Amino acid sequence: MHYPHRTMALPATHPLPLDEAARLQALRPYQLLNTMQDETFAELARLTAQLFRVPICIIALVEEEVVRFGLNHGLPPDMDRVNRWETLCSVALLGEGVTVFENLHAEPCALINPGLVQNLHLGFYAGHTLRTADGQPIGVLCVIDNQPRAFSSAEAALLERLTGVVMNLLDLRVALVQQPRWNQELWAAIYARIEDSVQRLETLAALAGWEEAPDSSNALAYQDSARQEMLRVIEVLGQQIQAARL
Repeated sequence: MHYPHRTMALPATHPLPLDEAARLQALRPYQLLNTMQDETFAELARLTAQLFRVPICIIALVEEEVVRFGLNHGLPPDMDRVNRWETLCSVALLGEGVTVFENLHAEPCALINPGLVQNLHLGFYAGHTLRTADGQPIGVLCVIDNQPRAFSSAEAALLERLTGVVMNLLDLRVALVQQPRWNQELWAAIYARIEDSVQRLETLAALAGWEEAPDSSNALAYQDSARQEMLRVIEVLGQQIQAARL
């Protein structure tokens, strides 16, 4: 299934949300966080990439001129920020749901400078906007592959659920900014409950990878099992985040 790109009707130069000033104001508290060392975010990005069978997952914060990629799995260590107008996250930021480019080789995005996409040899991108409680878009949770691929409605729904988890974690980080050990303690509590699920996800990913065709009956069964396992992980994450707020 291919999702429509609502943003493609916009002008080809520097697309911006309608109220960029209010968006940047909403982003400010999250910019103050030194989240790049947070184990919870790092593990969530790794699990998300594993679930979608892609090499890259990014929790991106979109600033005025740059997009910060500090919270990621799969990017080079020195790639912590890029020019805003070179990244597909600046386009996904404008969407209400999931923005998908299934084949960037054949259908590149006309709204950005293509240099970064070409240099990284990107073939697939799916991103969902991170929005504050007031609805302001501050960033994007995205999964990226070097090869083109299809993106199902079930995968879109799962990415949306994960976006909610990430936003709740960011809000919790803001609330606990004066407690530097919050992330280690939170992840320890989470991992105690999801360790078995993580191991099952790794096993299912390996089994799916051994299949000759990604759409074989066995591969699809492994993928469905992985989605169900990730839903259990998401439920645990939600419960632990709620408990940390109390």
